[in-house]
Amino acid sequence: MASPAHSFRAALPHPAPSQRYWLLGLGALSLPALALNTVSLTQSALSPGCLDYQVIGLCFWLSCTPFGCDIETSIRVQHFNPDLVVSSYAVTGENPWAEMAALSAPLPGAEGGGNLITPNTRRDNLPRFKNVDVIGHPGGFIVAQVAAASGLVCSSGATALQPYFLSTLDTLAWRHAIPETLYPEALTPGLREVGSQLDGEMWGNVYPRHGFLVQPDDFKAAAVMAQRAADLVTRDGQPHVYLPLTPAAHAGYWPPPPVLENDPATHTWQPLYPESSDRCAVFPTETVQAEDGAYAWALWRPYSCCERKGQVLLGTVAF
Repeated sequence: MASPAHSFRAALPHPAPSQRYWLLGLGALSLPALALNTVSLTQSALSPGCLDYQVIGLCFWLSCTPFGCDIETSIRVQHFNPDLVVSSYAVTGENPWAEMAALSAPLPGAEGGGNLITPNTRRDNLPRFKNVDVIGHPGGFIVAQVAAASGLVCSSGATALQPYFLSTLDTLAWRHAIPETLYPEALTPGLREVGSQLDGEMWGNVYPRHGFLVQPDDFKAAAVMAQRAADLVTRDGQPHVYLPLTPAAHAGYWPPPPVLENDPATHTWQPLYPESSDRCAVFPTETVQAEDGAYAWALWRPYSCCERKGQVLLGTVAF
């Protein structure tokens, strides 16, 4: 029996190449300077600090020809790639990434949005709701050029402008927490929580991976929702409507593991909206409240690779 992830693949739209170029042009010509658009996203990938390029070891290859076999060596490198843009926003259909907002227009069963907590609300124990869209970052080719200046480039497993998760299509799981509300991770206090490594404050639980959270701080609620979506997208076989981003390893190429909250070895976040930054870190980062309840981050993930020098990879050694 097919997994839920594979069963629902047809629900997610695949932009055609011609559409992708049209979107790029639209972002350059018609959007206001303060908007989050494809052009500004591409430029945001020019961040050496987020790239974090490192030479980490050597690879040993068995190279054979009709005249015999030799052992060749190549350098092994590691760097981060901006795989995904994760938008977490209150009003259905208003993704802050302007060109992609139409992908998440209200649908039957997913019309509403917003928060029960408003500026006039005197209670802070009401749930907030966020839609989340996870879309392939358009700046991968920029990162490849920057990395190439340092040496070898490890390709990203993500496809630019590809929707991997649109919460409006995931109504049962994202709006009703079915079936994850019964998972052990959702029922066990203190398990799988997004929290501060500085003061020990917990922002919210990863499970159940749905769109509601009791959290008085809007930024923190949005961040937890983004973490939930990244958690499911980077795993296969989850009970959600999504496309998994789980590139396969092969000789000389090691893609990243699934995202794990509070773990910089699996991912970092780059703020994009309402304020942008060229720095990357795991949550929590400095909180910035958005007037429109919309936030966006780039999800950077670590890849490792070495140049292929033969038919068989014999092994690697770390520096």
